[in-house]
Amino acid sequence: MSAVRREQMPVNHITPESVANAILQARGPNLVLALPLGLGKANHIANALYARAVADPAISLRILTGLTPEKPPAGRDLGGRFIGPVIERLFGAWPELAYTEARHSGRLPKNIEVNEFFMLAGRWLTAAGAQQSYVSSNYTMAARDVMARGLNVVAQLVARRVTASGPRYSLSGNTDLTLDMLAARRAGRADFMLVGQVNDALPWMGGEAEIAEDEFAHMLDGAEVQFPLFAPPKMPVSLAEYATGIHIARLVPDGGTLQIGIGSIGDAVTQALILRHRDNAAWREIAARLAVGPQAAAPMHDEPFTIGLYGLSEMLVDGFLALMRAGILKREVDGVVLHAAFFLGSNDFYRSLRELSEPERARIGMTAVSFVNQLYGEQERKSRARRGARFINSGMMATLLGAIVSDALDDGRVVSGVGGQYNFVAQAHALEDARSVIAVPAVRGDGRSAASNIRWSYGHTTIPRHLRDIVATAYGIADLRGRSDAECVAAMLAIADSRFQGELLRQAREAGKIARNYEIPAAFRDNTPERIERALRPARQSGVLPAFPLGCDFTETEQRLMPVLQLMGGAARAPWRLAGPLIRGFAAGRPAADVEACLARLDLSPARGWRDRLQRAVLCGLLAVRD
Repeated sequence: MSAVRREQMPVNHITPESVANAILQARGPNLVLALPLGLGKANHIANALYARAVADPAISLRILTGLTPEKPPAGRDLGGRFIGPVIERLFGAWPELAYTEARHSGRLPKNIEVNEFFMLAGRWLTAAGAQQSYVSSNYTMAARDVMARGLNVVAQLVARRVTASGPRYSLSGNTDLTLDMLAARRAGRADFMLVGQVNDALPWMGGEAEIAEDEFAHMLDGAEVQFPLFAPPKMPVSLAEYATGIHIARLVPDGGTLQIGIGSIGDAVTQALILRHRDNAAWREIAARLAVGPQAAAPMHDEPFTIGLYGLSEMLVDGFLALMRAGILKREVDGVVLHAAFFLGSNDFYRSLRELSEPERARIGMTAVSFVNQLYGEQERKSRARRGARFINSGMMATLLGAIVSDALDDGRVVSGVGGQYNFVAQAHALEDARSVIAVPAVRGDGRSAASNIRWSYGHTTIPRHLRDIVATAYGIADLRGRSDAECVAAMLAIADSRFQGELLRQAREAGKIARNYEIPAAFRDNTPERIERALRPARQSGVLPAFPLGCDFTETEQRLMPVLQLMGGAARAPWRLAGPLIRGFAAGRPAADVEACLARLDLSPARGWRDRLQRAVLCGLLAVRD
């Protein structure tokens, strides 16, 4: 295949085996296959090539990708009983990528290697092969690194529209690296075969996402290879996450630029911004209940949005659609209100994208990750457009000196990947009035197993301390930019959980990084979950801060069970904490119909065996208390 665009149309196939044969005939036995990050993988084509390589050791197959989707594992405990039906409902018809199980079990054939630059968070910590084959690369550099490996095939899921003049194709939710690699191919810097697989559920996205038919060498399109999109369910937003989101939402100026990511923190920020815009009085009351003292030099913003925001995010999440509907995301740049490079989300999110009107769809610009994540190329124009930028990302831990831990542990094992976090932090420092905001849970675990995510030091960092900017927890924000080390330590102590402040302060004093006589101000010594609960519980009960602000994939019974199962899981190391619920459950009479529905959902109605009877009693006791 030449390095320039071909003139002939793609060859159409109805079976993945036919596509695999065509690829091997054109490229030979040494395949370097790129699969898009996340959603856009052509599963059937990838599996057909994998099967050929498993059957024939003479074939060398290297798979280059990121964020391989997997169905969540379901164990045999109560959690497994809960998640099993959810998995079947949401992922039952989604075809697994064949290489994942072999990687988990350590049985990947010697002639096959899988390199990922971003991993599904936490899924590969104990898989030595996956850890060894991980490629540490910033998102914007991934295309360069993939091509340097000798890339010769890209297999991507695509959306299709049938028109009178013939089919049209869209890269849909994965313009991110493919557009950059196609540009390199046109310039003669890459030589690969682009192979598409049509998926009718994939939302059509226009603009740069639509590419010419003759960019493809082969196209897999048939009823037998249709499948539902991978759609992870939205998880509930805790009060601690809402507190973090509210603090962050106060940093966003009207007329500014916004980046948020997937997950509960992004949902919390979205709901907080909508509340600030739609019910400003309620917003100010809630923000005031959370505020405990002057913590940051960064200006606060509590006004509704008049000019509106422009979205600039490597990931299009459903929070942006909610902000569009609320009239907040409306500041246009190059004719769109949002530039993004990929998407992945719930079934409701995909449905919303498919149901957009053409004018609404045209306001979303799917583009290359190189455009979104960095300033190079058109720096002056991008800088003018990205005014007042707030790049909001999440971290696992932060140090008192402002370093951020987001992707790996101190023994080198990778939890996820750097992704675009560094790029956005660097942008925030390069743009005149931009800020990077990293949200970190102040604590992980509860009770005796609770541990602080604010550390004195840690053996691995994702964002070094010299790029420190703003860190947010449920207890407030720490503005670290341009501050001395002592000032950083004091600011981080002010947003740490009070159960751990004393030890953190001791370590900082011993290192000589804060004055021996420094004391944490009294206003910040009540940083406890109970304070967050007191401040936000009324807003939760009134529906202002719902557990699922952007939609829910769980039934009402499942939603009721989730916090109860979380309590039971949290008590695993301290089972005595369940003694009260156990006694109440055994003492209670016949469960009410709604409680019985919860028990039946977990296959505990009737109970079989002593373990079932104990679990049934604990659940009855906990459900009675929550009622």
